Amino acid sequence: MSPKNSVKNNDNYKGRGWEIRFTSIDPAKSPSQFAPSSALRANLSKAAVLDVPDLVCLSHLRWNSVYQRPQHLLSRCAKNRRVFFVEEPILIATGDWRLDVSIHASGVWVIAPHLNEEISKETAQTAQQAMLDDFFQAAEINNYILWYYTPMAVSFTNHLKPLAVVYDCIDELSAFHGVHPDFKANETQLLKRASIVFTGGHSLYEAKQHQHANIHPFPSSIEKEHFTNARNLSETSADQADQKDIPHPRLGFFGVIDERMDIELLGGIAEARPDWHLVIIWPVVKIDQATLPTNPNIHYLGGKSYQELPAYIAGWDIAILPFAINESTKFISPTKTSEYLAAGKPVISTSIRSVVQPYGEKGLVRIASNVAEFVAAGEEIMSESLADRTKWLSEVDAFLADSYWDNTWGEMLGLLESAIAGKKQTSEGWIKVLN
Repeated sequence: MSPKNSVKNNDNYKGRGWEIRFTSIDPAKSPSQFAPSSALRANLSKAAVLDVPDLVCLSHLRWNSVYQRPQHLLSRCAKNRRVFFVEEPILIATGDWRLDVSIHASGVWVIAPHLNEEISKETAQTAQQAMLDDFFQAAEINNYILWYYTPMAVSFTNHLKPLAVVYDCIDELSAFHGVHPDFKANETQLLKRASIVFTGGHSLYEAKQHQHANIHPFPSSIEKEHFTNARNLSETSADQADQKDIPHPRLGFFGVIDERMDIELLGGIAEARPDWHLVIIWPVVKIDQATLPTNPNIHYLGGKSYQELPAYIAGWDIAILPFAINESTKFISPTKTSEYLAAGKPVISTSIRSVVQPYGEKGLVRIASNVAEFVAAGEEIMSESLADRTKWLSEVDAFLADSYWDNTWGEMLGLLESAIAGKKQTSEGWIKVLN
């Protein structure tokens, strides 16, 4: 790569109205900002590094927010290729437009556009397209795969010519509050362009299976060793400062708190059993925090890192999934279901389809539809014998035996490589016909 793309010269695109800013980079360790990392070079030969296509992900989620499916998959992907994670724009009131580029510990490059909050939709799309084009040129991204989590990115990426297009549809985003009016039209375009489609569970697969010829369900997996650590932590060694003084029994939840949370159910449980304490972890988004129940036995502990979660879960007696039953939860497949179970905690959930099938049907998770059923399930769990709990835990471990993110990524990659090979054969066939 030419010297003009070095960290020392970040103003190449100021003439376009923005700059590319590099952070978290040590120029002494690499002659190029975008060269494959030393870890990546160690995994592949020099020829392979040059031959393996980059992966460019377009996402509505922030890399450094909740650690979930995109982070699990793309961190594994980054072991064998360059991965660039392009976030939705951060809107700013003042200051220069820019493209912030940083590298995560996993090796994933995180790309965050910063645009003025007052610009029009058309200007925002034009700017994002131009910024992305400039970035592709700076990083010499020529041989690449596009991986979408948000159909809204179609509007500024349709001109790109990837080896393959992946749509990893993890939620029915069209059912969420505040969805963009162009969402469904953009998703239709993306489905037409996609080489392969993955869904975040079987219910979402069933809803979309007739919309694409190459679609595959991939329910959430687990980083099993990470969460089974919770089983080995005693309460005294595990309890964090903001949880240690909360009395038992504790019913815990971690995850984004938004329109998918059944707020009335949460308050109802707290009111029905004031001697139970509900521990709620992670941020409140898209809803007014003032609408959350304020019972003295509900404890909102805010956001925690992925690494901290096992220690918090270790201090719970029961894990809960108090999701509302509405359009936004119709197709969700909560990753935390298997994470709770891997941590060895009994789980009570509302009747989310992907939890009922298979977890509820196999007796691994108790299903409750209202406050009375939730309380009854909790009381039943607390009265279990050690023999009952041991038998349940052995059934949990047998069920989770193959539910690893490594396995999921390996299967996805195999399907993606087959799609690329099929596309290549088709192209070569057309060339022969034309010649």
